[in-house]
Amino acid sequence: MSREAFASLGKARRLAHLTGKINFPSSRLAGGLAPQGRGKRFNQRFLYCGDSRLRIETFARGAAASSISSGRTGMGKDLIIVESPAKVKTIKKFLGGKYMVQASVGHIRDLPTKEIGVDEDHDFAPRYQTIQGKEKVVHDLQEAASRADTVYLAPDPDREGEAIAWHIAQVIKDKARDIKRIQFNEITSRAVKEALEHPRDINPDLFEAQQARRVLDRLVGYKISPLLWKTVKRGISAGRVQSVALRLIVEREEERQAFKPEEYWTLDANLTGNDVKKLPFSARYHGKNGKKAELKSAAEVEAVVEETKNAVFTVKSVKRTDKNRSPSPPFTTSTMQQEASRKLSMTPRRTMAIAQQLYEGVDIEGEGTVGLITYMRTDSLRISEEAIAAAKEFIVGRYGQQYYPAKGANHYKAKASAQDAHEAIRPSNVNWTPEMLKKDLTGEQYRLYRLVWSRFVACQMANAVYDSVSVEIDAAGHSFRTSSSSLKFSGYTAVYEEGKDDDKEEKEPTLPPLTEGETLDLKSFGRDQHFTQPPAHYTDATLIRAMEEQGIGRPSTYAPTVSTILDREYVVKEGKYLHITNLGRVVTQLMEERFSDIADLKFTANMEKKLDDVEEGTVNWKSVLRDFYGDFEENLKKAEKDLEGVYIKVPDEVSEEICPVCGRNLVVKSGRFGRFLACPGFPECNFTMPLVVEMPGRCPKCGGRLFKRTGTSRKSGKQY
Repeated sequence: MSREAFASLGKARRLAHLTGKINFPSSRLAGGLAPQGRGKRFNQRFLYCGDSRLRIETFARGAAASSISSGRTGMGKDLIIVESPAKVKTIKKFLGGKYMVQASVGHIRDLPTKEIGVDEDHDFAPRYQTIQGKEKVVHDLQEAASRADTVYLAPDPDREGEAIAWHIAQVIKDKARDIKRIQFNEITSRAVKEALEHPRDINPDLFEAQQARRVLDRLVGYKISPLLWKTVKRGISAGRVQSVALRLIVEREEERQAFKPEEYWTLDANLTGNDVKKLPFSARYHGKNGKKAELKSAAEVEAVVEETKNAVFTVKSVKRTDKNRSPSPPFTTSTMQQEASRKLSMTPRRTMAIAQQLYEGVDIEGEGTVGLITYMRTDSLRISEEAIAAAKEFIVGRYGQQYYPAKGANHYKAKASAQDAHEAIRPSNVNWTPEMLKKDLTGEQYRLYRLVWSRFVACQMANAVYDSVSVEIDAAGHSFRTSSSSLKFSGYTAVYEEGKDDDKEEKEPTLPPLTEGETLDLKSFGRDQHFTQPPAHYTDATLIRAMEEQGIGRPSTYAPTVSTILDREYVVKEGKYLHITNLGRVVTQLMEERFSDIADLKFTANMEKKLDDVEEGTVNWKSVLRDFYGDFEENLKKAEKDLEGVYIKVPDEVSEEICPVCGRNLVVKSGRFGRFLACPGFPECNFTMPLVVEMPGRCPKCGGRLFKRTGTSRKSGKQY
């Protein structure tokens, strides 16, 4: 063999040649296929090629054996890399031993944790490094890639997943022969095998959109947070999306404080008709002489009573109509988090954690490990034709043809700003009913799966039909109205009904059979005083809905944003409602005064649109950062100069609890285990006590109020 040919071989092949384990006839190493030869160690025949990616195929007599490369055994298997060990188990079950499957366990590289890691002077070049503790994972991936013919990168099908794939590709590119990207919307045998048949290259636009967001958020967080530490409190942070979410809560609090309640009254006439049972019903005052009137005082109510108490109450009109109610569309990330909050009392963070488990795979008796739902970070309402056909077959088979829409499948249109990259969230197999899987799921998994399954099945069902009756009653020119509706055809409500943010739900009364011209008997009047109510505090569900409506954040950011503002104690939960803290007020005010763009809803929504444009390949990611950074840097320098030596004291939150030692009102303080009550007279008085928060609902045993308590377990030492 010539020296040049020998030098072109890899280290392992050179060693093999020198030790005589494999013969490399020198005559054809320059290119093309060499004549068949025989290895001294392996009683097999082989072909080899002289290009830079030398591959030796070995053949056992009569049958193909495994490939050998880099002097290693175990070749011939392709490698699939996913993020999660749970996915490894699920995918191995589908593919058997044909593929190696390994997990990156999330991101393997990121910006450094102790410095900004972005070079503003060199066009925002990011400096990535292996995440601490991931060195062995990277080594294992490199080692596996060197033994594979093709490496398939299969992280989640979104920007974050594309970034994970890109970083994996960077660390294995010198080891791997061929790198491809695959994606699947559900982890089922069909979806995974179909993805392997249609691999693609890594999408640079998708990666750069994520990179732009990461660098942008790093610049904001690492530049502003130190300023907050100096002027307000150590350990707090500012973020591009969290600052705007916090502003929404502050503005809602200001609305509530500025709200002036107005008095109004309702007047109900309690009546009976001419039916045999004399079924009582009530009708509410509407107005006079065909015009709607609002009763603002008790005097106005009494004036109406005086004019009608001796009048004849006559049925003026009876209108009967069939009202159709359409099913809600399938879940997006936002609506799933909202509904889980309303119906299951799950936080957005917990909802996403359980959804991730259902997506990645659960052990099901008789099936093995299978993914139960499709990808759960999506803003799309699109459903595959295959899933629609399966839903039709299931609905007709279980409920009957009348429960399937006569016009055909229901299709839903997403909002204009939706990325529509994936399907809506749905069960991967509609025939796996929640009851069938209940024994294999945890309580939380079962409840969330039932929610997703029910919503999907219902969205493909026929409308519910209600028999609606509206009655207008006349008394001396005054109009009273009542209505009633009864379910005529259950339709989709046989499976699912959407929850409501408002706990109060007025039930319409049952009406007796009434006819036009019928004279009614007045039994009494019901008078009630009311006051208009301020807008309710945000809940997890309503805050996420507001963020989505305003275009703030994306499906992957809703849950982390809500969790962050709670973790930083900018807001606290009282029952299910989010209340701003004094710390949250101070931080929001500082952001509005010094960094008005970042705290502005429209600016943040526009930035999200620009990141979408980067993903579509119409805008360069660095130009987005350049446009942002000029004004931001100027505002930052001015703020640092103006706030030099300034310390903003966060006012204590004064409670109604009285210190039993000195009689002062206790104030809310924060410690390593959260918030607690303390005497403001410290150090003269050091009394403290746990902060007790009243929770919604009543004790099932005694009917008393429920309170949330925090403390430290004596047994484990952990906070509860």
